[in-house]
Order: sequence, then C-alpha cells, then structure tokens
Amino acid sequence: MVNAHAFLANLTLVLCVAALTTVVFQRIRQPVVFGYLVAGMIIGPYVGVPLFADRSMVTTLSELGVILLMFGLGLEFSLRKLAAVAPTVGLIALVDTSAMFGFGYVTGQLLGWTPLESVFGGAIVAISSTTIIVKAFAEQGVKGRFTELVYGILIIEDLIAILLIAMLTTIASGAGLSAGAVAATAGTLVLFLALFIGVGLAVVPRLVRMVVALDRPETTLVVSLGLCFGGALLALDAGYSVALGAFIAGSLVAESGEGSRVEHLVMGVRDMFGAVFFVAVGMMIDPRLVAEHWVAVVVLSLVVMTGKLLAVSVGAFLSGNDVRTSTQAGMSLTQIGEFAFIIAAVGTTAGVVGAFLYPVAVAVSAITTLTTPIAIRASGAVATFVDRRLPRPLQTFVGLYGTWIASLRRTPAAAATAPLVRRKIRLLVLDTALLTGVVIGTVFAKPRLLAEFAARSLPPLWASAALYTIAVLLAAPLVVGIVRVAGALSSLLAFRALPQSVANRLDYAESPRRVLMATLQLALVTVSGLVVVVVTEPFVPLGRGAAVLAVVVGWLTVVFWRRTADLYGHTRAGAQVLLSALSKGFASASPAAATAATPNAAPRDLSTVHRVLPGLGDPVPYVVRDGDASVGRTLRELQLRSQTGAVILAITRGTEQVLLPVGSERLQAGDVLALAGTTESIADATSLLQRAEHT
Repeated sequence: MVNAHAFLANLTLVLCVAALTTVVFQRIRQPVVFGYLVAGMIIGPYVGVPLFADRSMVTTLSELGVILLMFGLGLEFSLRKLAAVAPTVGLIALVDTSAMFGFGYVTGQLLGWTPLESVFGGAIVAISSTTIIVKAFAEQGVKGRFTELVYGILIIEDLIAILLIAMLTTIASGAGLSAGAVAATAGTLVLFLALFIGVGLAVVPRLVRMVVALDRPETTLVVSLGLCFGGALLALDAGYSVALGAFIAGSLVAESGEGSRVEHLVMGVRDMFGAVFFVAVGMMIDPRLVAEHWVAVVVLSLVVMTGKLLAVSVGAFLSGNDVRTSTQAGMSLTQIGEFAFIIAAVGTTAGVVGAFLYPVAVAVSAITTLTTPIAIRASGAVATFVDRRLPRPLQTFVGLYGTWIASLRRTPAAAATAPLVRRKIRLLVLDTALLTGVVIGTVFAKPRLLAEFAARSLPPLWASAALYTIAVLLAAPLVVGIVRVAGALSSLLAFRALPQSVANRLDYAESPRRVLMATLQLALVTVSGLVVVVVTEPFVPLGRGAAVLAVVVGWLTVVFWRRTADLYGHTRAGAQVLLSALSKGFASASPAAATAATPNAAPRDLSTVHRVLPGLGDPVPYVVRDGDASVGRTLRELQLRSQTGAVILAITRGTEQVLLPVGSERLQAGDVLALAGTTESIADATSLLQRAEHT
C-alpha cells in the first residue's frame, strides 16, 4: 500500500521546487520547460542538493502528465483533420524517421558504439517529442496552418515509434527480427486502432454531447477525464503506449464538437501534471555520465537539430507546402523526448546496450528541449533568409511548385491511367523490397560461401569476387528499375497535374511539366533509396549504401537543376504575355480609376493566359491602392514570397512594365501585380499587401 504521507511529501517537493525554478526562468526569459528539468536535477539523486524525491513515485505521477498532454492534443486535432492530412504527413514522417534513423546509426558507428547500440541510437533520434512541442506551442501561442502539419507528423511518428519499440524489444530479447514478426506487429496495431476508433465513434461523441447538455462543468470535466484515462488504460492493456490511447480518446471527444469547451476545463490539471512529467525527466539526468560522454551528447544534439530540420523541411516542401511553412515545421520538430527514454530503457534493461545510452538520450532531449522554443521563434526569419539566398531559377520553382501539387490533388485520376499509377507504385515497392533482400542476402550468404570454398581448397578471394559479382548482377537491374519506374510514375502524375491541351499544336506546359517530373522522380528515388539504406545499414559496411544512393541522387539532381533553368525561361515568356494582357486591360484606365478597381479583378480576364501558358498557376491581378500599407515598400521589405508562398510574375505601372521583379522593386499606387500561387497563398498575399505588417 502506498504511504499517503510519502506521496504528499513527494508531490509537495516536486511542485514547490518546480514553482521556484519556473519563476526564475520566467524572470530571465527562458523556457519554463527547462526550468522543470533543472527542478528535476535538484531533487534527483545525482546532484548534491539535500533534497531527494522518490523517483519511482514521481515517474508514476509523470505518466499522468503524458496522458493529459496527449489528451489535450487530441482535443485540438480531431480524427477528421488527421484523415485529411494523413497522406501528406505520412510521407513526411516516413522520410524524417528513415533519414534520422540512418543519421543516428552512422553517428553511433563513428562514435565507436557496437552495431546494436547504433541501432538503438538511430531509433532514439528518429522520433520527435509530442509533449515538448505541445508545451512550446502553448507557451508561445503558436497557431496557424503549419501547426496542423506538425501535429499530423507527430501522430504518425508516434505510430512508427510503437512499431520501433515492438521490434527493438524483440531484438533485445535475443529472439531476432523477421519480416513475419514486423507484419504481425503492424497488423495487430491496425486492428486495435480500427476497433478502438470504430467503437469510440459510435459511443463517445454522443455521450459527450449528452453530458455537456447538462450544463454542469464539473460533470463534464469528470466524464472527460474518465474517457481520457480509460482510453490510456485500454491502450496499455493492449500492449501499446498510454500516449496513443489518450490521444485517440481526445480525438473522439473532439468529434462531438465540444473539444474547445472540454479543453478549457482540463487545462489546469494538464499543465500541473505536465510539469511533473518534465521534472521526472530532469531527475534522470546524471551529470557525471553526461560529462563522461559529452562528445556523444553534443554530436547527437547537432544531428537531431540539423537532420530533422533538413528532413522535415524538404519532405514538407515536396508534399506541396511553401518554403515558410516547411521551414517552420522543420524547426519545430528539432528535438527528441518521451519515446527516446522508452527506447533507451528497452536496451539498458535488457543489457544489450551500455548504461551510458540512457543518460545520453536524456541529455540530448534536455538540450533540444531548450533549443526548440528558440528554433520556433526563429523559424520565420530563417525561412526568409533561405528564400532570399535561393538562386533566381529556384525562387521561380518554389513559387510555382505548390500550384502544381495543388492541381495534382484536385484533378481526379482518369479511368485509363489510375490502374497504371497503382501498378507503377506496386512495382516501385517491389523493386525496393527486392533490392533490400539482395543486399541483406549477400551479407548472410558470404560466410557460407567462404566455408564452401575453403572446403574445396579454393582461395577466399574467389568466393568474395563471385559473390559480389552475382550481387551486382542482381542489384543493378533493380536499381535501374527503381529509377525507371519512378520516372514513369512521375510522368503519369505530371501529365495529370499539367495536361497537354488538345486545342494547341504546341505543348506549352512542357517546360513546367518536365521540372515537375524531375522533382517527383528525384523524390521517389530518394525515398526508395533511403528505405533500402536504412534497412540494410546494420548489415553492410558503413557508408557503401549511402555512397551508391548519393551517386544516383546526384545525377538526378543535375537533371533537376537543368530543368529549373528551362523553367525560368518559360516563366519569363509567360510573364511577358501577362504584361501584354495587363497593359491592354488597363491601357485606357487612369491611375485613379485603376486604384479604384477591386483588388482581385481586372478589365482583362487572365484565364486565357493560364490556357496558353499552363504551369504558372492561375494568375490573379492585384491593384495596389492608395490605402494599402504596401505603397512605398520594396518587395524585399514585404517578404511576400517567403511569408505567403505567392510570387509576383509581372508589374504594370502606366507605360512602364516590370518583368519578374526583384527585391529592390518599390510598389506604387496604381501598380497592377500579376500574382501566381495556390488559392491560400494568393489570399495571404492579398492580405499582406493591404496591411504590409513586419514579421
């Protein structure tokens, strides 16, 4: 039986010390999360302060913090939202976790760790922390489109983490890992989620609406927390994380339409136990072991911050997001957290990794927890910096790429091409799996072949030469097949997004379509190659698979760069046509009449330009009026492209015409701008031009 006095003493110690450090860190304008970590170190067993809390009891309390934080996240992110973004965020999460697993494994090998320790190291740095990001967003009041993207990526990563933990537990037990075990684990998880969500949707939303109708806040709070902890317990009994169960419970409550009301009621309880969670993490930091392995801590922290920034930003951009949103998402996910602790504990408890791995994971989490709020605040400035430094052809590409992906998403697949697209996807997956099997099979066949040659008194060198020759003969067609199938699939998708007009003899969409094809092919080959490298990395000598992938990707990158140069010329030609259309439309209008025109309309219909020069999106004219705050401001000061994703293709100013204006161009009243981009980016650009706020 738990000692009630000891429980009260530990809770009092945790909250009082956390209160003190929180006030201090608030005064020095540092993240309060870091204050909680310091509080944990103060009351933990590794620092010489004569204040000691029962770590097992505090850890038990901290579980409540994880559950409530995930429940709160579910309240803000309903199942409908998750289903809407799942196809996009699933690919981003796969690229992120695969790349980070590879980076972590390579880093572990370079640090002199064993292959198994490197595998655990890769898994530790692969998953971002949901609790830390939720806390950071709440503290800074961060909202917007990119937060939904970040939350979606986090949920998919949490599901990947559950699979990783199951597989690593199997490895740690010494039972080995097979494809059958992985498939069984994934199938069981899908079945559990289907039953949980299916039954929950039939019961929970109705129950919550009925309780809210009673108009008793305390009843609503108790019922909501009951659902929260009930979902967490159900997931735990099924062998999964309490975080997963709490999130699903929150999402089911959000389906009732009362998510905001419930969130307001549970906010105080959530914040209190969330603080206890981070204090418990701080208690596990052993400064002695951290100091002993400081090189690993520093290197892994840098790997997490730079690797996740690149992987998430590139993945988010390729999925159709603008540079600013992609950069913000990437910089928000530059940390590790609760799943890193669980993964490290699996290895250390089983004794298959060194005792140093757990404190190293906690220290890396602490460092990246400290830097995450800073990175989130700086993400806008970094996005602007990156956008300004891009070469002009790439600036044109990033401004138009989002419109192509948007067109691809809203254009239904033709009945004749849909089966072909699915067939190409299956072939790409099959070639990737076969290539992985060839590489791993070669590694396992080598000892047997060497023994066979030795039994026949043949030189071992002959065995290696024969084996590698056979491996190359088997792998080369698969590599070529991946590149060719990716190219064919990219072509099908590019023609869907930018079809050739049957009314035109000339294919005006050829240049942008070729760029889109090159981009999609580069992305598909990179993802396929990344999967092969990550899966085979523990079996092959360090760097060989990555070197082959780098050669193939480098060649495709050169092709992509040449296509972007062609696109820049195509865009200049399109901008010239736009200028002609705008000039004719406003030729007879005085500047006063022009400024009186509605901002999203012009006397001349620009839809004809879209038909003649597809690939430039749907150009929209915008008339700069006297009342706009953008009057007298340069494009560099407005940061239009970096903040909204829209591009200005041309400006008409009386008899003056500006083709693809540069950052030093200063806007004047009466200017007619030809804006290109997605519907959302043009709406944001219109709002920015009217208010011209600094960010």
